[in-house]
Amino acid sequence: MSIVQDFDLTNLDRLLRRFGARPQAIDLDTLLPELLQAMQADHLDLLPLPGQGQTLKRWQTLARVAGCDLTLAKLYEGHTDALAILAECGAAHHAQEGIWGVWAAEPPDARARIVERHDGQVRLQGRKAWCSGALQIDRALITAWENDQPQLVAIELSHPSQRIQADQWQAVGMATTTSVSIEFDDTPGLAIGLPGQYLARPGFWHGGAGIAACWYGAAEALADYLREHCRMPRPDPHADAHLGAVDAALYGARAALRECAAWIDQQPHADASFEVRRARAQVEQAVEQVIRHVGRALGATPFCRSSHFARLSADLPVYLRQSHAERDLAELGRQVTGMPAGAWQL
Repeated sequence: MSIVQDFDLTNLDRLLRRFGARPQAIDLDTLLPELLQAMQADHLDLLPLPGQGQTLKRWQTLARVAGCDLTLAKLYEGHTDALAILAECGAAHHAQEGIWGVWAAEPPDARARIVERHDGQVRLQGRKAWCSGALQIDRALITAWENDQPQLVAIELSHPSQRIQADQWQAVGMATTTSVSIEFDDTPGLAIGLPGQYLARPGFWHGGAGIAACWYGAAEALADYLREHCRMPRPDPHADAHLGAVDAALYGARAALRECAAWIDQQPHADASFEVRRARAQVEQAVEQVIRHVGRALGATPFCRSSHFARLSADLPVYLRQSHAERDLAELGRQVTGMPAGAWQL
């Protein structure tokens, strides 16, 4: 596997148009893996790596996929993030064929543990929660614990020692991603990178900003419905005012993402936690404003008569909760206290 640095969006747009024009009766559980495999066959999963001069192009691609469908974006972002992690950890040769995910949530009641290690081969016990897309992908990178330190481990989801628990997933928004829990019982895996490297590497925060690019792409697609409405011959000053608010919100979020991408490309090995937290906060607030203004301007009609609008409107609030809300803002505020006087000057 090699990550291309001159990424062409033409074939991606073609596939997304075909996906968007599909009959609504088609089962997404079947269609999404087929579409991801088609994208992989055309090398559309080999995005420019973050921090190598084309971070913005990477995020623009994620945003474009998100504007088409957030379930697709969730799987696509996870797969492309996994490829970037493997490359950063010097393990790109393990990528193989198939679709990847990345599962690193660590709730207190679910922890995967390494109980045996022989060279790079490990054995797992315990449970991993919030495994999004486990029913549609082939393999995953997960965090597992050994001696109170997290170790990134690659697993094959077809191995019979794993038991998937999907009964708790009752979501309406992002329903098709089906975040499950997986029980491990002497499950084999492959250690990727060094212990603690997953969280310590610069790319951890680069990937967090990629998720914000997905939020932005979905909000941009919702905003386009309002812009089309405002182009109608009959004047609608209230809708115009909502559109003005939407434009201001998206303009600020876009500027934040562009500035963050440029910062990462200029300092690819630096700690990007402050810059990414700030950009994510800006995008999250903008997206919430877009959802509110578009809904108030357009009323119930697109929610009820446009399947694309309705799906985005249901999925985006759920996907947006990958933010930790005030917890993230509190940490951002803690970092801001260390800034010198005058740091906000224009």
